[in-house]
Amino acid sequence: MSKLHLVFGGRVPDPMTLDFNDLESIDIVGIFADYKSAEKAWRAAAQRTVDDAEMKYVVVHLHRLLQPDLIAAAPGA
Repeated sequence: MSKLHLVFGGRVPDPMTLDFNDLESIDIVGIFADYKSAEKAWRAAAQRTVDDAEMKYVVVHLHRLLQPDLIAAAPGA
């Protein structure tokens, strides 16, 4: 199975949280087949909004959501 990653972002009231202000205006950057590609896309999106302290982009490990039993079985997970 591919290790899929989702990159998205949006406005947050506090950059220390993941409480997005408006879920309907979330910026979906894309889904990527590996972490390296996702990180590159995340960095590019974050760099575009570097002057906006209320914008936050994240990488979500979709493969961990799709097969959570693999995480529990993995050593050091």
